Amino acid sequence: MRWYLMFWRLRRSLKSSPESSKEIFKEHSPISSGKLCCLHVQIMYKCSGGRRPKKKIYYRVPELDKVMDLQKKPAMILRLKSIIESRKNQFLLLRDLEKEVGFVQKWNYIAVIEKYPSIFQVAGGHREPPRVMLTEKAAKVAALEVEVKEQMEPILVKNLRKLLMLSVDCRVPLETIELIQDELGLPRDFKNSLVPKYPQFFSFRGINGRDYLFLENWDSSLAVTAREERLKDEGVLAGGYQKKVKITKDGNFVGPFAFQLRFPAGFRPNMSYLEEVQRWQKLEFPSPYLNARRFEATDPKARKRIVAVVHELLSLTMEKRLTSVQLDAFHLEYRLPARLLLYLIKHHAIFYLTNKGAKSTVILKDAYDGSSLIHSCPLLAFKDKFVGLAETWKAQSGCIQLQWEQRCAALALSVKCRKKAKEFWKWKSVKKIDPQAYIASTG
Repeated sequence: MRWYLMFWRLRRSLKSSPESSKEIFKEHSPISSGKLCCLHVQIMYKCSGGRRPKKKIYYRVPELDKVMDLQKKPAMILRLKSIIESRKNQFLLLRDLEKEVGFVQKWNYIAVIEKYPSIFQVAGGHREPPRVMLTEKAAKVAALEVEVKEQMEPILVKNLRKLLMLSVDCRVPLETIELIQDELGLPRDFKNSLVPKYPQFFSFRGINGRDYLFLENWDSSLAVTAREERLKDEGVLAGGYQKKVKITKDGNFVGPFAFQLRFPAGFRPNMSYLEEVQRWQKLEFPSPYLNARRFEATDPKARKRIVAVVHELLSLTMEKRLTSVQLDAFHLEYRLPARLLLYLIKHHAIFYLTNKGAKSTVILKDAYDGSSLIHSCPLLAFKDKFVGLAETWKAQSGCIQLQWEQRCAALALSVKCRKKAKEFWKWKSVKKIDPQAYIASTG
């Protein structure tokens, strides 16, 4: 760099003063000094032709973004329903709504009450304080929840056992389970209503001031992932691979260690990328239910196992999705990497990260067909049925509006005909005219 600056100054001085250029050249010339030397100038080549490198684009999936938008109103309806049912008199005073949901959200819930009169009705006034309750039809549908919870209990026990089996020491902090209890479908009082029923499976213990839920009995028949069950249903045996398999454009591969991939619509992988994906699909990896301490974090097989652990964790939830905060809560128990979201972005054909909503959410792609779940549990089916009452009200109100518009149009037409008839008889009394010609002229 020093020689480059000296050369630049020498060239500048030669251009500025041509008279003294000969003297300067003689002074700095290697020939005049009797010694030959060479000047090394570092040349920097631009490999990109002067262009900036392309930014990595994360392709959006509008159908999965729509999932988060569709669950906003149903969540408020179900939350208000649970608040009303928790009361002894099965109604909620509007003045107590702020205590339950806060001052800001209170107005959103009042808008929901006004928008869906088929689910919520308001009573009281004058001498009695206004209160909100479920309508008769909504109360009949809500009464079916008791039967649905009985159907969900064995499913919840199984999923809770598998959740503990995924951890390193078969234990998970109680506060972590409470963080995802709505996603798992657990009741609010699962500590007193569900866990004590099965002492052969669960127990509570305190370690270093924290309450943990322990697994008491290991069942090897439950150590089967949702991915393996899908492959078993498809008839994919745990045998060897075929020697020559054509590389597909979607990256999917038939094998016992392959994942179902769904690339976004705008993503166009090249052949080298697809070859790398195929090698990754063929790579064997240990089961997520094995202890993570047995594997090194830098091993490619262990890194693929992390994908399987997150895949299985999302499969245990009802809607096959969790927020980033909820996933980070399992960092120690499941030995997840520090930058988990960046790791999941690399596998964007398996997981989808959306910023819709208050927090970023990780969605399991192969569990959805467009914006709808492929397989839903009985509790989700019940919630859809209850929220569907709002849609039936919209359809009925739409029919009523259409009938009202038709009646108004018919009334306007009859008034117009009466006016034309009155004008006709008025003109006919003055002068003789042909009725058919008059109708044709007036339209």
